[in-house]
Amino acid sequence: MTRDDVRFVLLNTLFGVAYAAFNLLFFSIFMRLNVVAWVIAVGLGIGVWLGSSVLRIAAMRGRWIEQGGARFALKLAIGVLLGATATMLLVNVMARAALSLGWVASGELGRSSLGQLFGYWTNIAVVLGMWTALWAGWQALRRYRQGEMARLRAESQRSALELDALRARLNPHFVFNALNNVRALINEEPARAREVVTQLSNILRHALEHSQRESASLGEELAVVDDYLAVESVHYEERLRVHRDIARDALDAQLPPMLLQLLVENAIKHGIARTPGGGELSVSAWRQDGKLAVEVSNPGRMDGNEGGHGVGLAYLRARLAREPGHHFELRQNGPRVLAHLEISQ
Repeated sequence: MTRDDVRFVLLNTLFGVAYAAFNLLFFSIFMRLNVVAWVIAVGLGIGVWLGSSVLRIAAMRGRWIEQGGARFALKLAIGVLLGATATMLLVNVMARAALSLGWVASGELGRSSLGQLFGYWTNIAVVLGMWTALWAGWQALRRYRQGEMARLRAESQRSALELDALRARLNPHFVFNALNNVRALINEEPARAREVVTQLSNILRHALEHSQRESASLGEELAVVDDYLAVESVHYEERLRVHRDIARDALDAQLPPMLLQLLVENAIKHGIARTPGGGELSVSAWRQDGKLAVEVSNPGRMDGNEGGHGVGLAYLRARLAREPGHHFELRQNGPRVLAHLEISQ
């Protein structure tokens, strides 16, 4: 039993006792406090206690609140009416039982007109309805607050992931190596040094500007990846060989910004950099069945530390999980590691 269940049982019991006590007070002031009054008051208290308990169980197990406000209210209203009817029947059964046990005389029960019975039923329905409305309002408020908290947590997580992704784009080791390479090129190849500075500037601008965009074209992402590979080629020289196979009709396809660069960076970090003599990094993209398919492969083997739990791939998976129809897979393909990405268009 959860804390909410215990809280409801205590409050519901207090409500049932209070309703029974109110009826006893009513009888003592306006009518006569006798065994019949006690039977009716106790029966009413037990009836509303059982009715609200059963109604809550049905609402929680049936997830009524998740079915929309109108359906939730309708089902509660029907439940209240049935609960009031069941309470009337319970009081009648208890009164008949008291009569059969000899606790009361037959004349003490009396007879109620149809109007009086309807009045009693209405009174029970109103009391049970008010108590149910309080519970339903509290549940709706809790659900709203939980939804707001979930939304804020999602936004916070998204911001944290985007910050992590931005940090990944501004990898200090990459920037440090690039600047060292530029310094080495200044005297030997000043024209190429200026070109590398321009390419590095494009990469940093892309990281800052595109991190807040929902999507970018494959052509835009390839342009930044080309700059990134050009800067890395200064560091790896002949160890980094690039093969591209990009279908022309895929260039205008949309995908979340920086995902392609993440795959390329991961391939260089865990493949080219760790393979003696380097190797070929392959980038392919095409359209298929209404999806953009992208594959990045590199030499090497996956192990426990390369299972895709780094910041970059964690951001990639979290980013893709926000929208249905996207798919990402990182697997061993012979002597190479293959990253396969599918983006719905």
